[in-house]
Amino acid sequence: MPAKNKLSLSVQYPDARLRESLTRPKIRSWVKAALLGPAELTIRFVDAAEGQALNRDYREKDYATNVLTFAYNEGDVLAADEPVRADIILCTDVLEREAGEQGKTVEEHAAHLIVHGVLHAQGYDHLDDDEATEMELFETDILESLGFSDPYGDMASAVTNANKH
Repeated sequence: MPAKNKLSLSVQYPDARLRESLTRPKIRSWVKAALLGPAELTIRFVDAAEGQALNRDYREKDYATNVLTFAYNEGDVLAADEPVRADIILCTDVLEREAGEQGKTVEEHAAHLIVHGVLHAQGYDHLDDDEATEMELFETDILESLGFSDPYGDMASAVTNANKH
């Protein structure tokens, strides 16, 4: 396997509601589609209480959010074969609620949030409009390659949506 595709992936379900529908093979395919190099990642599905505690403790925002990315070598210059290391936390309650509000399946929204988190782990961000547009276009390309539709619908609303979390 080429080094750029090397992936060590742990999937954890302390909130087990999505264990049957969001299987490790599906998640692995979504992660690999978003990888630009080797990675050691954990994807963890949590309930609202754990999601809120993590967001409060690490971002000083006292609410559960859809996805949190903890990139452990963020900002480091990595050797070509050195993996990106990160934990990506998805809050099942927020994921399910947002999917319903957006008229998407839980699988479709989860794929988007996982791709989004993997891009964050690799240094992508959406702090300003230019970064947001670049990241959203990349997300859209990745998701379309996986058979999902544009997660933002139209680019006019993309910046607004990305800056919400």
